[in-house]
Amino acid sequence: MPEHQQYHDESVVNPETHHETSDVNVRALLWFVIIFVVFAALAHVLIWVMFRYFRELARGQTNAPLTAIARPVDADIPSLPRLQPFPQGKEPYNDTPVTDLQQMREHEEQVLDSPAWIDKQQGVVRLPIDVAKRLAVQHGFPVVNQ
Repeated sequence: MPEHQQYHDESVVNPETHHETSDVNVRALLWFVIIFVVFAALAHVLIWVMFRYFRELARGQTNAPLTAIARPVDADIPSLPRLQPFPQGKEPYNDTPVTDLQQMREHEEQVLDSPAWIDKQQGVVRLPIDVAKRLAVQHGFPVVNQ
């Protein structure tokens, strides 16, 4: 097996090889930045012109806001104030969101757990959820043919 020739740095010389004078083509980079800025400015101007055009086009076609629509007399609108205050550092009192949520949950639990008539003439009743589940499992669900 031939032995490898060892070279020393001083003995390896290639006169055609030089160091790089610059890693970046500055002229090309500047042209890219100029073209990018011009394109971005033109795009923004075009979008602004389109926005103004479509705004004018739709100006006569827009409907009145929902707050301007006349409400029926019998509409269920809560009394003012519609946002409930909750004083900082005080215990919840009768008209706070915390007690309202508790009352709503108590009412929902009462509806789920107690029977009541929905329509007495037609014989429609509301059953407690546990009873309704048990009856559904015992009698099965109706089969719907499609």
